[in-house]
Amino acid sequence: MYNYKMIQSILLINIIVQIYSFSFHKLTNNLNILTKNDLLHRKNSLRMSNEDYAIAILGDLHLDPRYMDDHYNGREDMIKALKNSNTKNLAVVSLGDLGESKSVDETTQLFSGTTSCFNLANSYLQGFGVPYEVVTGNHDLEGIDEFKTDEENMKAFLSIFNKPTPYFKREIAPKTLLIGLSSVTFRTAQFTSHEVYIDDQQIEWFERIIKESPAEEGWKIFVFSHAPPIGSGLRVLQENHVVNGCCWLNHSHRSRRRFIDIVRENKSIKAWFSGHFHLGQDYEDSLTFPEGNNRGSCVFGQTAVIAKKSSRDTRRQSRLIRGNTKGFQIYTVNHAKGGEERLDATVTYTEDFGEVGVLAHEHEDYDHDAWFSAYTPKPEDGCYIDDSNVGDLSNAGKVGAICWWHMACGRVLGVHNGMMLEYDASTLAPLGLVLSRDELLGKQVAVIDSGSNVKDGAQIEAKEQAVILYDENFNITVVQPNEDGSYWRKIVRNKMIREKEKRREKSAVEFALKALGANSPTDIKVKSNWGPYTSTVGNAKIGKLPTVQ
Repeated sequence: MYNYKMIQSILLINIIVQIYSFSFHKLTNNLNILTKNDLLHRKNSLRMSNEDYAIAILGDLHLDPRYMDDHYNGREDMIKALKNSNTKNLAVVSLGDLGESKSVDETTQLFSGTTSCFNLANSYLQGFGVPYEVVTGNHDLEGIDEFKTDEENMKAFLSIFNKPTPYFKREIAPKTLLIGLSSVTFRTAQFTSHEVYIDDQQIEWFERIIKESPAEEGWKIFVFSHAPPIGSGLRVLQENHVVNGCCWLNHSHRSRRRFIDIVRENKSIKAWFSGHFHLGQDYEDSLTFPEGNNRGSCVFGQTAVIAKKSSRDTRRQSRLIRGNTKGFQIYTVNHAKGGEERLDATVTYTEDFGEVGVLAHEHEDYDHDAWFSAYTPKPEDGCYIDDSNVGDLSNAGKVGAICWWHMACGRVLGVHNGMMLEYDASTLAPLGLVLSRDELLGKQVAVIDSGSNVKDGAQIEAKEQAVILYDENFNITVVQPNEDGSYWRKIVRNKMIREKEKRREKSAVEFALKALGANSPTDIKVKSNWGPYTSTVGNAKIGKLPTVQ
């Protein structure tokens, strides 16, 4: 006789074991998936299955925990745009400058570059609900009160964003790569701390990845950096980034031209997106195209900002890319109009994946004159002064003058908007300020021979020229080149050095109040002096030191 209670117990135990085994198997599979995904993220590379993809590109965020409404609304706009792309191959790329470069609490500590800033930005980007990447901009290592070195600051950034390196590579679709490059200096910057500097290690890595991903094998590459490379042709601000020497990647370094050279040499690079200028996407030169411009097969794109507080021209916009194996489309997402999409350009690949065909779409939003941009010389613009006439620049100091010329040494100088500037000899992009409006106004300019095969104790030159300013009273100023032969002045120095100088001046005021009996800071006049060069004299002499009040 069967013991039914025992049989029921055995069956129940068997069912429980099977359920447990199934659940455990499912759990371990999920754990394995998580482990693989985590490993893929650690390698900064993610493979996806089908061919369609969409990329949301965010310009300078400058998050401020007190004022997040614009950013939260902008995030919803981009989430909607990604959802409407009808693909699982999605990614968000932040172009850096994550936090507000000012105090956001009762202290005097800047928010950008701090642990709190990185945590807020990480939480914000996670809120998109899709894989994301981020590069550092010129403000992201600005946590100068929290971290002593750039290396410590970068280590915190990498830790919080779970990144093994400042740069990244992500395969968003088959043979479609996203590559990001990060700025790695602030405290150690040679000149302005706001130059976006890509170090040699990143450049070597970048070149290797590009070489391993040729267009002939069907690779398509999108590059992301905070500032654009020189030669991109994007709109820049002469009054700000040009004169301060922080327009381009590695602006004050010899390596600045390497990026555009890589683009020219590799047809696999299809687009390069940057932010940095806080300008909208409604200008003709917010997008620049390769045809006839010696830019390889690459479209360059300026990316605006999400928050009203960060915009220079009231525009609040982001970029959206939708693509597949045949090409891609570039959209503007307008946050001032509830995430309205505007198609800006359609890029089509040729059969051999080499050259690209570009169709730029006109739109009533485009405004070419609302914001003044830097002048870029062009060979046929009618403003070039050739060698036979370069000696006569008497009109260069007049209001409204526009002209440019080559020096015998190969340097390119020009006058625009009342200032004398130097331009890159290869790309003719503006490098920096040589003479300000005050120095040039009312003066006449001449380029004169200063020595050809002359033996006078200096290095013999086949042909040497000097740039001079003069007036009717025979007052002459010689515009001396820098020691490296360039003419543009590195006016803005490292921020850490400047802040220490201000701190010393402040201590001098406190000394006068406490030790000298001054009644008020307004009664105290503090001057600073700097070296090292003030004349052409070869020996140090006791005399008046240069001072600036």
